[in-house]
Amino acid sequence: MFVKKKYTELMDEMKKVIVGQEQFLSLLAAALFTGGNVLMEGFPGLGKTLTARTLAKALDVRFSRIQFTPDLMPSDVTGTKVFDVKNGTFYMKKGPVFTNILLADEINRATPKTQSALLECMEERSVTIDGETYLLDEPFLVIATMNPIEFEGTYPLPEAQLDRFLMKLEVNHLPPEKEEELLYRVNEAGGALSPEQVTAVITPDEWRAARNEIAGVKVSEGIMKYITSIIYATRNTPAVLLGASSRASIDLMKCAKTLAAFDGRDYIIPEDVVEVVHPVIRHRIIVRPEAQLDNVTVDDILSGIIKTVEIPR
Repeated sequence: MFVKKKYTELMDEMKKVIVGQEQFLSLLAAALFTGGNVLMEGFPGLGKTLTARTLAKALDVRFSRIQFTPDLMPSDVTGTKVFDVKNGTFYMKKGPVFTNILLADEINRATPKTQSALLECMEERSVTIDGETYLLDEPFLVIATMNPIEFEGTYPLPEAQLDRFLMKLEVNHLPPEKEEELLYRVNEAGGALSPEQVTAVITPDEWRAARNEIAGVKVSEGIMKYITSIIYATRNTPAVLLGASSRASIDLMKCAKTLAAFDGRDYIIPEDVVEVVHPVIRHRIIVRPEAQLDNVTVDDILSGIIKTVEIPR
């Protein structure tokens, strides 16, 4: 029940600043407690950067932001060894990746060489510079943002890097009533909503305690077969060129365990799995070009798979 309490406190704080994105915030919290990285896709001006800054404030941890551009170098991300003329020695100048929550803004604007600098950080939670490995502090969460409309001057993320993101979350426009509520809140706040309105409710030690509780959530044999059937179906659907990896099935189980803990349960139900199928798998499968011509999307395929795979009872 500790996880449920902390999750509720986190959501209450986040909602002070972020208006009308409940499901998005819930999935972001799930990624945080699962210990994975998040890829956010959404149009400009929907609060992606504000969400990342607010999350860091609610966690009482360090926050860094990197604006990815075509001329950004890998050493600008990870850091480098610098020569000290006075002492005649090299010292380590750490880059912005040495933080707890890293916002990689417009990640697809950087070259593949720079994008790959994040790979080791995301998977191994460490950075290697000149043969020396430096461990990153926990919690460590990369929140990368992408713009869906701007293709000029962008470099698509390779499949190997996409697979290292636990979730791909889509940030959508607010419905009219929520847009109106946003205007009221901004007006009352004096012109802008700020992360400074948020109080830290989770410490790194509490985050670790929550992770330990989530690890103890039970997974029945039926649920394991259900997850396996969903992943296997992505590999055998005619419209799919590349199906989900084994890492995807592990991530699906981990996220379902986190949602179960959020609900105060120590066991997974099929609804937990269904809720995270789209965000966990949508960026890991490639749709065949002929299916794309028929306007078939990844989410359409996943919705069809959920309907056809038998639910364990």
